[in-house]
Amino acid sequence: MGGDEARQSLLSEHSNEKNGLQRRRPSALEKEINHRGHNDEKKPLNSLAEFHFRPVLFWLAAYLGGGTICFLLTQHHIKGIKTNGFLDAIYFCVVTMTTVGYGDLVPDSDLSKLLACIYVFTGMALVGLILSKAADYIVEKQEIILVKTIFKGENYGPEQVSKEVETNKAKYKLILTASIFLVLMIEGTIFLYFIENLDFVDAFYCVCSTVTTLGYGDKSFSTTFGRAFAVFWILSSTICLAQSFAYIAELYTEKRQRSLAKRVLARKLSLLDLEAADLDGDHVVSSTEFVLYKLKEMGKISQDDILAVLDIFRQLDFDQSGTLTEADLRPNHD
Repeated sequence: MGGDEARQSLLSEHSNEKNGLQRRRPSALEKEINHRGHNDEKKPLNSLAEFHFRPVLFWLAAYLGGGTICFLLTQHHIKGIKTNGFLDAIYFCVVTMTTVGYGDLVPDSDLSKLLACIYVFTGMALVGLILSKAADYIVEKQEIILVKTIFKGENYGPEQVSKEVETNKAKYKLILTASIFLVLMIEGTIFLYFIENLDFVDAFYCVCSTVTTLGYGDKSFSTTFGRAFAVFWILSSTICLAQSFAYIAELYTEKRQRSLAKRVLARKLSLLDLEAADLDGDHVVSSTEFVLYKLKEMGKISQDDILAVLDIFRQLDFDQSGTLTEADLRPNHD
C-alpha cells in the first residue's frame, strides 16, 4: 500500500517535471551532482569540521571552577591523602568527573557526599556531550596531516588527499586516537615510575585502572606535582580511550554500509526492480527515480523521507505547476 501511495503522490506532484527530465541530457539531477562534486573538491577538508572551542572552554572552566570552590570550602569534610588544598579540590573534581574514583580522597559528610553526587552526574554529561565533541574536532583537523604522512611517497595532491580522508574517515580517526592514547599510556607510566616512585608493573597497572575508570585506589597520584599532572592527564586519557571505542564502532558501521552500497550498485536490475523504481507508474524510469530507488535500497533514505520532502514541495509549489519558480517563493501571493 505504501508503494502505491508513493506512486500516486509522485504522479500528481511531478508529472510535468518527469517529462522534462526525460528530454534533458544530461539531466538536471546529474548537473547538480557534478556541480556539487566540483565544489566539494575545492572545499578545504578542515572547513567540514565546525566546532567552536569557546563554549567548551567556558563549560569546562565553569565546571572545574565551581567544583574547586565547593570542594575547597568543604575540604574539612573530605578525608584521605591530602597535599595542597586548592590542588586537591581540582584533582577531586577531575577524578569525580571522569568516574575514576581512586578513593584516596572521599567525602566524609552529608554535604560533601551530596556535592559529589551532583558533580559526578554533571561531569559525566560534560564529558559525553562536550569534551568528546572537542576531541572529535581535533582529530578531524589532524586527519589530512595523517594521510599526507602515510602517503608521503605518493604524488597526492590536495584533492586526492581530501578524497582519501573522506572515504576512510573512520579508519583515520581510529588510527589518530589510538596513537594519541598509546602516547598518553606511555607518558603516564613513565611519570608514575619516576615521579610517584612506583615500580614499572604498578605504574602500568595504575595507568590501566585509571584510563578505564576502574580506579581501584590501591595505586594513585599522591604527590603535589603528581596531582597537578593528573588533572590534565586523566581528562585526556579517559576521553581518548572513550573516543577510540566510539571510532571502532563507527568503523565497523561504515564498513557494513560500504559493503551494502557495493552490493546494491553491483546487483543487476530485474523487471521487478524497474516496476518498484517507476514511482509514477508510466513504465519509464527517470534518472531521479533511479537515484531514489538505489538510495532506498542502500538505506540512505526511506519512503517516509521521500513523502515528507514531496509534501514540502507541494506546499512551496503555489501554482501547482510541478516546478518551483521565483514566483512560488514570493512571500505574498495574490
